[in-house]
Amino acid sequence: MKRRSVAPPACLAAFVLMAADGPPPTILGATLPRAVSAARPVPGHKGRAAGAVTQVARANRSALVEPKGAGFINAVQIFPYSDGAIYQVYTAPERVTDIALEPGEGLGAVASGDTVRWVIGDTTSGSGPDKRTHILVKPFAAGLATNLVVTTDRRTYHLALRSTAGTAMSAVKWTYPGDALLALKRSEDEAAAAAPIATGFDLEQLNFNYALSGDTPSWRPLRAFDNGRQTFIEFPVTLAVGEAPPLFIVRAKGEAELVNYRVRGRFYVVDRIFDAAELRLGTRRQDVVRIARTGEARARPRRPRSGQ
Repeated sequence: MKRRSVAPPACLAAFVLMAADGPPPTILGATLPRAVSAARPVPGHKGRAAGAVTQVARANRSALVEPKGAGFINAVQIFPYSDGAIYQVYTAPERVTDIALEPGEGLGAVASGDTVRWVIGDTTSGSGPDKRTHILVKPFAAGLATNLVVTTDRRTYHLALRSTAGTAMSAVKWTYPGDALLALKRSEDEAAAAAPIATGFDLEQLNFNYALSGDTPSWRPLRAFDNGRQTFIEFPVTLAVGEAPPLFIVRAKGEAELVNYRVRGRFYVVDRIFDAAELRLGTRRQDVVRIARTGEARARPRRPRSGQ
């Protein structure tokens, strides 16, 4: 086990020579500055400081996460990780408590408020992607309390260590619900991106006879087409990094009506066929791209059946 400790700061000595009257004294040709008088206390500062300390204490109490019976699997307490939480860990003399990080998580630094009365070290178990770092802590006596900060390449852990006369937690681990949600969202996004934008129609019946006109913003569509039931508007990849324009159906008399549509990757999917629509974005300087249906001819003519 590698033992981690923080060396005490080096002792510094400063000697200041002051003269009550006359010019400042000189030593070896160097003129020493006069001593600066102590600053007067700011009125009301003590009251504000006391209030701030109270707020800090209240925030620390609110962030403290105590071990719970339902959180134990055998002798291992499993905390749900939350950024900024303080996890209470109980230790005892002559007992080592194992604080286990996530598999594959790289250790950065370990810092403790008291490195004199606590033994703190680290070791690893496993190998490859399953390699896990363990922080091992042991107090020299009962009745001690300090804090521990562990930084890694993924997150920061804040722990409150307290020593009892004989009861110690054997091991501490975490679950990571936030990371699990992100992984699930990423998996859903990848599945949605790989899924077809629509199903259940004949590709030969797609109608690409739509004309685009108007402004040329970065989000200007590449094309529009329909399958006889739905209209699809394909955008460039820049749509994902900017503001998306709303779609308006333009009536025969020129009135514009906001229409419902779904966004599937780079496509707008409209559950209807329209003759004319406009994409509009902006207030003072509005970009407008018009999409107009030009006819009933198909971009892909039907292939004749064999024998015709």
